[in-house]
Amino acid sequence: MKSSNIGGQAVLEGVMMKNGEEYAVAVRKPDGEIEVKKDVYKGIVKWKFLTNTPFIRGIFNFIDSMVLGMKTLTFSSEFIDEEEKKESLSEEEKKEKKKKESILTGIVAGVSVVLAVGIFMILPYYLISFAEHIIHSSAVLAALEGVIRILIFVIYILMISRMEDIKRVFMYHGAEHKCINCIEHGMELNVANVRKSSKQHKRCGTSFLLFVMLVSCVVLFFVRSDSQLVKIVLRIVLIPVIAGISYELIKWAGNNDNLLVNLLSKPGLWLQNLTTKEPDDDMIEVAIQSVEAVFNWKEYQREVFGVDRK
Repeated sequence: MKSSNIGGQAVLEGVMMKNGEEYAVAVRKPDGEIEVKKDVYKGIVKWKFLTNTPFIRGIFNFIDSMVLGMKTLTFSSEFIDEEEKKESLSEEEKKEKKKKESILTGIVAGVSVVLAVGIFMILPYYLISFAEHIIHSSAVLAALEGVIRILIFVIYILMISRMEDIKRVFMYHGAEHKCINCIEHGMELNVANVRKSSKQHKRCGTSFLLFVMLVSCVVLFFVRSDSQLVKIVLRIVLIPVIAGISYELIKWAGNNDNLLVNLLSKPGLWLQNLTTKEPDDDMIEVAIQSVEAVFNWKEYQREVFGVDRK
């Protein structure tokens, strides 16, 4: 099966879908109407060889996905507060507001990265450092650090999934996956077919994060130093290497469908049960509009499956 190469993410009361440099955000407004915004995102790196070179492109694509993700989340949040939407602002005030929102988005993204590095890379090492005088095997310590890292991630997901807004985001996440699976399995893109499609997908960001954690176990196994400071610094410095390898693995998994790939993808698909929920039909309608704004799924199915849909 040829991958459609489209992907996206859930936003507040909506779905963003990206195809190449084009992306679309579809949001269900408080009045029940669906707002669709289509735009182009060229990425923060202008040298295309960096985003196309294996093992290097992973880190830049990851950063781009974070930036675009924050941008589309900000857009979707504008529809949550109806009173705010009714504000009568001058053009100058709108520009100033947009500028402040961009600065705030950058700050939030930066803080999020720092917190993620601290919680998922530094904290597990700090916790296993207490066992170094008991466990002398580097392999066991590396494995233990990886297990703790995964446990922290799972606990984090379980905690935020209790929030009502996050539950709905996870439902839209499911709608996003189900739309892509519907298309890639040769079915017509409609609510009925999307509803019966799987909410799990091998190219999901959740699977990517699990690959990051597993790859980090292998890479960090070779980190050798008597200095705790050096070990911590190396864990930070090696993040681009780990992300680069993980990106190639998730890309390989998404473009292949054999026994080995399916076996390696299983843990990530299981983990997606925490980050995706079954959507309702209204959510599926939103996801479908997001897909159709940037992707000609009929042409894709004609090319891959030989199905001519009028």
